Amino acid sequence: MLLIYLVIAPILVGVLLYFFHFKKATRILAILAQIGIFIGSIFLFIEARELTELYPIGRAFGMEGVTYNIGGFYYGMGIILVSDVLSAVFIMLTAFMFLLAIFYSFNENNTSLYWFLLFLWQGVLMGVFLSGDFFNIFVLLEVGTLVVTILILFSRKNRSLYDGLIYFMVNVVSMQFYLLGVGYIYRYTGTLNIYYANAQFANTGREYLMLPYALIMTFIVLKSALVPLYSWLPKAHGTKGAPSAVSALLSGLHIKSSVYLFLRFQYTFEIVALTEFFMVLGIITAIFGFVMALGQKDLKLILAYHTISQIGLIFTGLNMGITYSYMGALYHMMNHALFKSTLFLSGGIIAYAYGTRNVYEIRGVLKKMPVVGVATMLAVFGITGTPIFNGSISKYFISSETYGLMNWILIFMSLGTIVSFIKFSTILFGEPKKEIGEKKVDILQQIPIIVLGSLCFLGGIFGRQFIDILFNVQLTIDPAGYFEKSLIFFASLVVGYLLFKYYVKDSKLIKTAGAMELGFRSIIMAIGLFFATILLFVGFS
Repeated sequence: MLLIYLVIAPILVGVLLYFFHFKKATRILAILAQIGIFIGSIFLFIEARELTELYPIGRAFGMEGVTYNIGGFYYGMGIILVSDVLSAVFIMLTAFMFLLAIFYSFNENNTSLYWFLLFLWQGVLMGVFLSGDFFNIFVLLEVGTLVVTILILFSRKNRSLYDGLIYFMVNVVSMQFYLLGVGYIYRYTGTLNIYYANAQFANTGREYLMLPYALIMTFIVLKSALVPLYSWLPKAHGTKGAPSAVSALLSGLHIKSSVYLFLRFQYTFEIVALTEFFMVLGIITAIFGFVMALGQKDLKLILAYHTISQIGLIFTGLNMGITYSYMGALYHMMNHALFKSTLFLSGGIIAYAYGTRNVYEIRGVLKKMPVVGVATMLAVFGITGTPIFNGSISKYFISSETYGLMNWILIFMSLGTIVSFIKFSTILFGEPKKEIGEKKVDILQQIPIIVLGSLCFLGGIFGRQFIDILFNVQLTIDPAGYFEKSLIFFASLVVGYLLFKYYVKDSKLIKTAGAMELGFRSIIMAIGLFFATILLFVGFS
């Protein structure tokens, strides 16, 4: 019953809050309800951890674990909810991130519609992480697309309207690829149950799986914002109209649902699954993302493009075929949720206080808002992989068993992130302008960023222990290897500073590259071309 509770409870709470018209009482009720949901997610994690283990290189999905058969139908016929270690971790992360988002939004002038959409969104994500049914995932993702679109459009500003509609239309088109893929699976197996279909695939010819795999992976690549299907993400995550809590949840949490589905379907389609293809695509995406981030001056857009870059790094680690790299990528997903959410939430506070999102016009955040500045600095340390912070641990594991060219590629990715956040960090120092920044900072909004920033530090100090607790996998850190990676980081920091000061800061080429933006028709064309490309690679693999 715990599984169905975690899906249904947020939706019921959202409906209750929509019809509850006492503003302060509504917010207190939202916090109490979310605390209950978070406690439930912890109990699920404990139960799932006792019943299952996380197999290396993605073999984490099977009927073992905590299950709930809705309606009690015969195996393979009804809707089934399943939680193993990995899905339980994502469920707990979801409940935790929404709890912080509710604290952050407590004193904002939000309507009952906002609270309803926030809890409905959470229920949808819970369902995606737990669903064992292809079509149920489709329905949940469609509802999620609609909910996120409304939240992007929430302020009804002209730019937000455009960004929200682009997000909605692109995702609707991509969902048709997924639906067609599911249709082929049903035709070949006679079931929509993921686990039963996986068992049937063993007796299905490889040629029958190539088309549904290409269709579904085209959808997942777009939802993950990998190159070339990335253009919707900066519009959605960086739009001026969306509340900062929404942007934080989109970049820190929502996009992880597509990476989770990638892991699930890579295992489901193991016969035809591509790994080297997605590793190379991850490398290209990581490099492209930080180049685009360097060309931005808008606070939110810098962070949005860096979400693309970090997802590229995660895909690279997941597809190397190395256990330590795989686990490092999983841990980096958790870390990314922490430091990217911190940066978006603190960025919202900074933009409100200074009245601008232009990084060249914001100075002296540490002096003007010490708590916000320190939390931002901790998150920057995390995302750049500064030694003893959480990003350094996940990046260490991703690269610990790599050699030669791959090792240099990962160093270059790290260098790009460092240069980008040297630029971003200029907002922390200097003298604040006297004519701006007189607005007071909400104390409740500082609580989430303090918690998240602290976790960026603790996730580095106790990184190996966190991996053991979360994923039930014991990894070792070689002190000499970690020291070597630390020296490489500090050397990259020096090189990054010189690059920023003498090239990046005034580079017209990077500014031109950062201004590139695909329109709706170009995005649709890119979807078609990518589908043809992946189908070709599957056919010749």
